[in-house]
Amino acid sequence: MIFASASGFRAEEIAVTSSVFICGGLKVEEFNGRVGVVTGGASGIGLGMCRAFAKRGMKVVVADLNEETINAAVEELTNGGAEAIGHVCDVSSHEAVQGLADAAVSAFGGVNVFCANAGVGIPTSARKMKLADWKWIIDVDLWGPIYGVDVFLPLIEAQGEGHINATSSMAGLISSQMMGAYNVAKHGVVALMAATERELRAKKSPITASVLCPGPINTNISRNSVSYRPGQSKPRADGESAGKLANNIQATLEQGMHPDEVGELVADAIATDKFWILTHPYWAKAIQKQLDALREDQSLTRA
Repeated sequence: MIFASASGFRAEEIAVTSSVFICGGLKVEEFNGRVGVVTGGASGIGLGMCRAFAKRGMKVVVADLNEETINAAVEELTNGGAEAIGHVCDVSSHEAVQGLADAAVSAFGGVNVFCANAGVGIPTSARKMKLADWKWIIDVDLWGPIYGVDVFLPLIEAQGEGHINATSSMAGLISSQMMGAYNVAKHGVVALMAATERELRAKKSPITASVLCPGPINTNISRNSVSYRPGQSKPRADGESAGKLANNIQATLEQGMHPDEVGELVADAIATDKFWILTHPYWAKAIQKQLDALREDQSLTRA
């Protein structure tokens, strides 16, 4: 069932869902009864997060664009014994993100954990990508998390405990060719969450923050991006190389880590107060290689 949005909740009006004060992350045993909201939560990594949270006894709000997949995810979670609701949300709209928050508060009284996970991406040259595609990807992949921090962080702070997370990518740490807008957005997400975490830590806040930087995960992000792309038209052609890249990306994703494993990594990181959540930490070697080149001769490595 999709819950309709309530309206106009202010942080000071929200009932605190728990009186337990936990500094340095939500402990595993303290997830029980807390409220988690996940965007892009009906499939892929987002559904993996929802499953991990539900497994730990959390009440879950599944936010996504497709009502059918939302209903399927909510049904799965509730059949497993969890309390869960679904909400249709376009994260590129601040009004929609506020509506998501209102629905969560209306259903469960507050929010303890928020994961800005919804994302899109298409393999297109930064030089040739249509401006409309730039805007669409930036709106979803970067403005979505920005709106999430703006709307949900005050709600979490009102609880006196909790965590805020956003999904970036290894593409947020090192830029490859043919993914220009995606690279830009995901680098922005890393910067957003790093700034947020440092500001929270500086004021000794009990709220913690993290950023997920996944490598290849077995999800439908490529197919969904094509389906949800505004106008339903094909990206501007980049020739044979772009087509091969798109096929290679999809093949790599299909051989990637299961989304449920990623959900467990996120839940564990929240419990242990880790900022960086890396699904493929050995890929950090490429980042170190770039940092070494920056220091030694200011060159850009090939990615």
